[in-house]
Amino acid sequence: MDASEPFTVDTVLAPVDGSDESATAVEYAVAVADRYDASVHALFVLGRGVVRGLDAGMVDETDIAENTQDFFDDIGKIAADAGVSLTTSVDDGFSQTRKTRHPGNVVLDTADEIDADFIVLPREPVTRAEAEVLEKAAEYVLSYASQPVLSV
Repeated sequence: MDASEPFTVDTVLAPVDGSDESATAVEYAVAVADRYDASVHALFVLGRGVVRGLDAGMVDETDIAENTQDFFDDIGKIAADAGVSLTTSVDDGFSQTRKTRHPGNVVLDTADEIDADFIVLPREPVTRAEAEVLEKAAEYVLSYASQPVLSV
């Protein structure tokens, strides 16, 4: 893109993890999408504990699906209030069999798959004993994304 081309956005990727911070990031993603008449794709990235629990049969898949859907319903209201189209997906942020699979890769791979033009993700301060999944991805995405990234 050179200086004579206008900046356009068709799809904004908003990685989420169910935290309040990721809901705030969706609000920013919706604002960007509204400004550029674009859509938002919310990617729910499952954390290490959830993935391990699912693999071991210690976490109920139905509970995770319900919690994820409740979060999608909440952020769906934010998008609907702004008149912005929202699509959603869920992916594992970690793998016990592939060492190269982590939240940053998942975000960037999804951005490529959906042809995202812009990424908005939370960058939470470390205030909890175990940091949220997207906090681990923020630096990686900021360093390697080919799209503009807004970290909130």
